[in-house]
Amino acid sequence: MPSATIQEYLEAIYKLSLKGEVRPTQLAEVLGVSGPTVTATMRRLEAAGLVTRPDGGLELTEPGRREAIEVVRRHRLAERFLVDTLGLPWESVHEEACLLEHAMSPRVLEALQHFLDDPSVCPHGHPIPTADGILPTPAGTPLAELEAGAEGFVVRVSEDDDEIVAYIGSVGLVPGVRVHVLEVAPFGGPMLVVVPGAEHAVSREVAKSVFVEVATGGGEA
Repeated sequence: MPSATIQEYLEAIYKLSLKGEVRPTQLAEVLGVSGPTVTATMRRLEAAGLVTRPDGGLELTEPGRREAIEVVRRHRLAERFLVDTLGLPWESVHEEACLLEHAMSPRVLEALQHFLDDPSVCPHGHPIPTADGILPTPAGTPLAELEAGAEGFVVRVSEDDDEIVAYIGSVGLVPGVRVHVLEVAPFGGPMLVVVPGAEHAVSREVAKSVFVEVATGGGEA
């Protein structure tokens, strides 16, 4: 099994690659390390056949991608355990899961998945890869892209920022909740949304972190 550091790099590259081309400067920012540290680690990953560096960017090889997806699986199952079994708040489990994901043997991982009754998504709504390395395409459209009158169910939220996750939870925009867009302010202004029992004005920055499965036809609340 690769070291915890290697696993963290592979996981970070994979997640960044979902948004487009990955550059070393992005990786340094996400991991909170220096440029020279990233460069040195990339040499190790390249020598191990886990990444390539086309035109100064970073791409996972197939073995690198498989290992990254396995780390994602460990992380998301760990989050489920921390929330569902230990009762920790969903906004605070990301860092704890980062520690656990490197400590689980394959045997423990399989036992944990069975204990949790084979969950399909993490507490934030992101799909959990299968044991065969299949990672379903994440569902949902960013709330920030919806127009007034649209409605649907929250299916996942980005877990990149703990403060935003905590705020999203505080206003009830959690996976499984029905949301209706009442108003969209022009020029990037806030959105007025309705969740069961409440109305909230949320910024576009927050709305970009909430993904909604839009109801067919949209329409009235």
